[in-house]
Amino acid sequence: MLYKRSSELFIEAKEVIPGGVNSPVRAFKSVGGIPIFASKAKGAYVFDEDGNRFIDYISSWGPMILGHAHSSVIKAISETAKNGTSFGMPTSLETDLAKLSLSMAPGMEKIRFVNSGTEACMSAIRLARGFTKKDKIIKFAGCYHGHSDSFLIEAGSGVVTFGTPNSPGVTEGTAKDTLIAPYNDLSYVKTLFDNNRDQIAAIIIEPVAGNMGCIVPKNGFIEGLRKLCDENNSLFIFDEVMTGFRLAPGGAQELLGFKADIVTYGKVIGGGLPVGAFSSRNEIMKELSPDGAVYQAGTLSGNPLAMSAGIATLLELKNNKKIYQSLDEKASYLEKGMKDVLKKTTLDFRINRLGSMISLHFCSDEVVDFKSAQLGNNDTFKKYFHGMLSEGIYLPPSAFESYFLNDALTYSDIDLTIDALKKVSKTL
Repeated sequence: MLYKRSSELFIEAKEVIPGGVNSPVRAFKSVGGIPIFASKAKGAYVFDEDGNRFIDYISSWGPMILGHAHSSVIKAISETAKNGTSFGMPTSLETDLAKLSLSMAPGMEKIRFVNSGTEACMSAIRLARGFTKKDKIIKFAGCYHGHSDSFLIEAGSGVVTFGTPNSPGVTEGTAKDTLIAPYNDLSYVKTLFDNNRDQIAAIIIEPVAGNMGCIVPKNGFIEGLRKLCDENNSLFIFDEVMTGFRLAPGGAQELLGFKADIVTYGKVIGGGLPVGAFSSRNEIMKELSPDGAVYQAGTLSGNPLAMSAGIATLLELKNNKKIYQSLDEKASYLEKGMKDVLKKTTLDFRINRLGSMISLHFCSDEVVDFKSAQLGNNDTFKKYFHGMLSEGIYLPPSAFESYFLNDALTYSDIDLTIDALKKVSKTL
């Protein structure tokens, strides 16, 4: 494939945008080469500025669960836009999406909308500290909760891609209140509680990690964390920015069968428009301004376009729960096809999957945490990524990201993906 126009646009973008991109992983630094500039998308496909078509396995990093430019979502956005795009005043759409999302989210009684997943997680931590009157939090190495200072300490995804697990600009004072544990290591978390008695406000976790590849919690891990929080009067925060409304109507809470104290959302809840949210039970949410003293605000929070896109998306998911079965079956079909191809090679590989999230790691050992994810052969991944790209398959341009399937994918699309892997695997 030729990427002449994308190359020209990248050069132009670098003149006015740091690195030529507005989110680092898009720059292809991890895999090399020129980033693809999208021009349009429909269903399971993305088209670039050179006219190339790609089968899309990132789904805008999760929100396009129904597929790109879904008719009901586009209609909702278009109809809402006719009446104005922002007011700085309350609208009934905010209440409608709040009721709808809370009807799907286990144990949640109130929700506050913000503009990004980063904002949602940052606000959730502030709320947890305000409610518990404690300062420290526990996060897990490789879990990414956005780019606020508290979280850029052994974060996954783009932070790892650029080799800066501790970002410049994060103060030592901030870092000391963030305690790091290995994912899937319950005993380590217990030690942190033992060493920081009555100081830990909350644990925050991606209940199914997506920023060091797709990593599934071991049996007993989430249950053990829930117990530790209860024993130590700490809150348990699920970062469901990726998993919320994707793995099940009630997200990872429903799928895994555990309730969190605070849940953060993004991506699917806004149908592809910029949005975030955090929710909890009344006892906790009443501490939030203007009812309580924990301050949080946002001029464009509850933007009517994002609310209407979210309503349209969640209604499709709520009214047709077979979508989740369909997505799981398609992802399972892809997983089996990839394994069948790679087993015939000499490559070391591991495939992790839960529902419509999946990742391929070029390593021999089981991938259960950040450390084991880093053992993957990145040189092989680069060849794999560009080989698949040349065959018209758009994958995450980082070994530390999950794929996100959308329901517009057909089995023919998946067969084409498996056939592409057959060709590419011979060159790895």
